Amino acid sequence: MNKSKDSIASTTNDLAFFTRVATQGSLTAVARALGLSLPAISKRLTLLEQRLGVQLIRRTTRRLELTPEGQLYLEGARPILRQLEELESALGNRQPTLKGKLDINASFGFGRRHVAPLLSAFAAQNPQLELSLNLSSQPVNLLDASIDIDIRVGEPPDSRLIAHHLLDNPRLLCAAPAYLARQGVPSSMADLARHNCIVLKQYDSDYATWRFSRDGQTYSQKVTGSLSSNDGEVVMRLALDGHGLVLRSWWDAHEYLARGELMQVLPEYEAPRADIYAVYQQRRHVPQRIGAFIQYLGCTLPARFAS
Repeated sequence: MNKSKDSIASTTNDLAFFTRVATQGSLTAVARALGLSLPAISKRLTLLEQRLGVQLIRRTTRRLELTPEGQLYLEGARPILRQLEELESALGNRQPTLKGKLDINASFGFGRRHVAPLLSAFAAQNPQLELSLNLSSQPVNLLDASIDIDIRVGEPPDSRLIAHHLLDNPRLLCAAPAYLARQGVPSSMADLARHNCIVLKQYDSDYATWRFSRDGQTYSQKVTGSLSSNDGEVVMRLALDGHGLVLRSWWDAHEYLARGELMQVLPEYEAPRADIYAVYQQRRHVPQRIGAFIQYLGCTLPARFAS
């Protein structure tokens, strides 16, 4: 009986381990996440392949590639692990104390400035929880990644995900008073063509085209400028230093606007919204720790921005 239990536990661990390897696509990343050495991770994968009698992954110099057998093993592992998680969640939801591991992803700027402090306070209230905050430059694929909650800007397009609204976050066009005094205040979309626009190069978007709407009509304006960056804090700093116009989220700009360090321009034109959502996978039993943390964010996050 004990051997049978040990075998089941070992198989479950192997499924979880291989899913992590296939998702992260790098043995180095898996070793870092698990706090193990790279040789230890490589040996564990080799032992798994030997036990199954098939090659699961082709190791190339650039990346890991799943073999057909590896793809089959991954596809079979996911529903099994999901069912086990839902079973444990259903049991865990009956417990008064939050336990287990909670993996959260957020963007660099918003994650550092707002999610991290709230995570710290939540951890103090729930000492038996293991919390991990991963910061990335773009949203993760929750259907593949080992992330429980993604704090995301903008509503997710995937209908298989649940999005809980946390914070209104319009995008604002603004500039430092010194720049506007020097170059003039734009009065129309066409005026943007003659201004120095500080461009944020993020993801694969058409970042040099700024889009707005007004009275039901949409506007697309090609912008140019001498300064750009792939980091939001950098473009904000450049705008504060008076180098040009910038299109930024309200959460990042509101304090500077309140202090008069930035001024909003063309407020009658509305840019696509960038509301903040907590996103997680749809499932039969949502773990209590996921629901509790999202509820905590929903209550505490807006208070950080209250005037």
